[in-house]
Amino acid sequence: MSKRIPVMKGLSGREALRLMQKMGVGIEELNGVEKVEIKMGEKKIVIENPKVAIIKLQGQTMYQIVGGETKEVKVEEQKKEMVLEEDIRLVAEQAGVSLEEAKKALEAVGGDLAQAILSLKEKK
Repeated sequence: MSKRIPVMKGLSGREALRLMQKMGVGIEELNGVEKVEIKMGEKKIVIENPKVAIIKLQGQTMYQIVGGETKEVKVEEQKKEMVLEEDIRLVAEQAGVSLEEAKKALEAVGGDLAQAILSLKEKK
């Protein structure tokens, strides 16, 4: 004889939540989440303004991410975004080059100021 598993079909959200709590499933919504990032080697997925819930079941913690705007970003592009304007000006002044050349040098070395200045001075 097989056990009958309760079916959630036709239950209201509140009833389904109560049933899950009786089964030992804890659910908590995280408020104020602005961004979720999932890093995968050379790329990452960025989800802006998602709804996130924490689900706890049998000692395991799971995160449910719903909605939001999703985009894929290569890790290299992320490093380029991290170059600060003040760093670009400093490198340009120290190496005696244009802002564009300084920016390219900083991006090439992952934002390392000293390395960018040295590489630009070697090119002269």
